[in-house]
Amino acid sequence: MTARPANAHQARLLRLLRDGGPNSRAQLGDQIDLSRSKLAVEIDRLLETGLVVADGLAASRGGRRSHNIRLAPALRLLGVDIGATSVDVAVTNAELEILGHLTQPMDVREGPVAVFEQVLAMAAKLRASGVAEGFDGAGIGVPGPVRYPEGVPVAPPIMPGWDGFPVREALSQELGCPVMVDNDVNLMAMGEQHAGVARSVKDFLCVKIGTGIGCGIVVAGDVYRGTTGSAGDIGHIQAEPDGRPCACGNHGCLEAYFGGAALARDAEAAARDGRSGELAARLEAAGHLAATDVAAAASAGDAAALELIREGGMRTGQVIAGLVSFFNPGLVVIGGGVTGLGHTLLAAIRTQVYRQSLPLATGNLPIVLGELGPAAGVTGAARLISDHLFSPA
Repeated sequence: MTARPANAHQARLLRLLRDGGPNSRAQLGDQIDLSRSKLAVEIDRLLETGLVVADGLAASRGGRRSHNIRLAPALRLLGVDIGATSVDVAVTNAELEILGHLTQPMDVREGPVAVFEQVLAMAAKLRASGVAEGFDGAGIGVPGPVRYPEGVPVAPPIMPGWDGFPVREALSQELGCPVMVDNDVNLMAMGEQHAGVARSVKDFLCVKIGTGIGCGIVVAGDVYRGTTGSAGDIGHIQAEPDGRPCACGNHGCLEAYFGGAALARDAEAAARDGRSGELAARLEAAGHLAATDVAAAASAGDAAALELIREGGMRTGQVIAGLVSFFNPGLVVIGGGVTGLGHTLLAAIRTQVYRQSLPLATGNLPIVLGELGPAAGVTGAARLISDHLFSPA
């Protein structure tokens, strides 16, 4: 895609078509503050660029029927969600509908070169499947702090070898299209906002509990990243004074007590100490444990596994309670790999938040699991790059 909107009005029209699908000129006019003649001029200019196309006759509103307008159906966006232990790659159209989606296990500690070789191979496989000839833009999510909009990870605790790596520049050269990079939890929040549980909410928190723990903060419909891009790094809020050492170099961080890595470590300890026969059997069979093993043991009624989940949910809920008192969101979304622990985890988080935060903040506050699962990150990544492409050049 070489064309970009020429002004804020055109950018607004493109985003309306992305978020709402094909629409008539009259209906677009109802949502944008332009005279009919000015609106017609801007739409005609967008038609000339090829960013939008006519799409059949609109429903009659009296008088002559107009054509629907939609985003060009040939536009293709690449969404990449890099986690600590896996990578998801998807192709979407300009309306962010997923046309093809691949996921593979991967260790982010292998470093950016190895990870991006895998990402590029997955993107090539999607192209070969016929869903895209090429990409008009790509959004990338990584599990660590990102200096935005330069697209550079900065001292990510669980990503050795990534500090300062020019992700945006390197992938743009490889893919031959514009690239935007953000923290993975921000993209999860954007995905749930576009097509998930947060569709109708303007101010919300999206907490991702995976190998690490982070929080996407959405204010008035936009992701809040802070001055340097590190807003929402709640995994490194202290949960226990002078507590366990954390990968970030501090002690007592929430992430040192909960999240995938901490949960697996505590589950193995419970198995070896004889506190859980279920976990011990799983450890003997596989040689290691993961959050999925804790979830399976809890489903079987294992008391030690249930206690691990409740304790982790309690600590996470304590941190979220502070965020709720400070921010007063309209919704809290819980997502990430550890949400396979399900309603035991959710109940523990809810209990702490509703107990500790003021009634004015929690009286009408839903705390829910995300709807989209792995699709949230890649949808958010596609939205990230479309926000860039649908901004005035």
